[in-house]
Amino acid sequence: MSQQETFISHLIELRARLVRIVLVVLVIVLCLVPWSREIYALLAQPLIASLPKGGQMIATDVIGPFFVPLKVTMLVGFVAALPYVMYEIWAFVAPGLYVHEKKLVLPLVVASFLLFLAGMCFAYFLVFPVIFKFMAAIAPEGVAWMTDIDKYFSFVLTTFMAFGVTFEVPVIVIVLVRAGLVTIAQLREARPYVIVGAFVVAAIFTPPDVLSQFMLAVPLCILYEVGIILSVMIGRSAAKPAAAEASGDSGSTP
Repeated sequence: MSQQETFISHLIELRARLVRIVLVVLVIVLCLVPWSREIYALLAQPLIASLPKGGQMIATDVIGPFFVPLKVTMLVGFVAALPYVMYEIWAFVAPGLYVHEKKLVLPLVVASFLLFLAGMCFAYFLVFPVIFKFMAAIAPEGVAWMTDIDKYFSFVLTTFMAFGVTFEVPVIVIVLVRAGLVTIAQLREARPYVIVGAFVVAAIFTPPDVLSQFMLAVPLCILYEVGIILSVMIGRSAAKPAAAEASGDSGSTP
């Protein structure tokens, strides 16, 4: 098979996998649509619990009460389909990997999903209550603190992304080390810059209260250290299999 035919076959396979991914996500979303209002109510619970007595959320857009719960349902459906999405990605790239690379990539894919989910749960159960209680406490007297449902969804989505990506730091560190882009020594030297960067990121993605900024910056710094430790451990355990595989390949060459 020529190189062009191989490239075309890969494109056909990629298209087929993308179609399957879209179909699975669509099916899950359609199954969840009848409960879209309940799903949004669950997402809004941390804010509702912090609103002053008699407070409620509002919808300034005419079609907002329909489309915002639908967008939340689509988000939940995509998160629910992520294991299958990652499986399709893994099945596409796995044939081109060495055995020792497969042993590393598959756990990283699984860990990426679990860590992203952990970041979202951390934001929902721990960060949101702190942020909303703080905002309710500092609202001036006579001001009715009620937010639009679409703006609330945008805030929640941004926060979920910020904490989800933050919790991916160990995986990012491991990939950078294994790819040879950075060394363990460089990562250790960069600690002061990472700490400063963590608080800068926290200041951007969280309200201006110190507590919520710490709740994003501190986990980021801790997860960075976890990434360094895991990179050292994986580097030691992967060195021997990689060397053995390389010597086996050279030995089979005439």
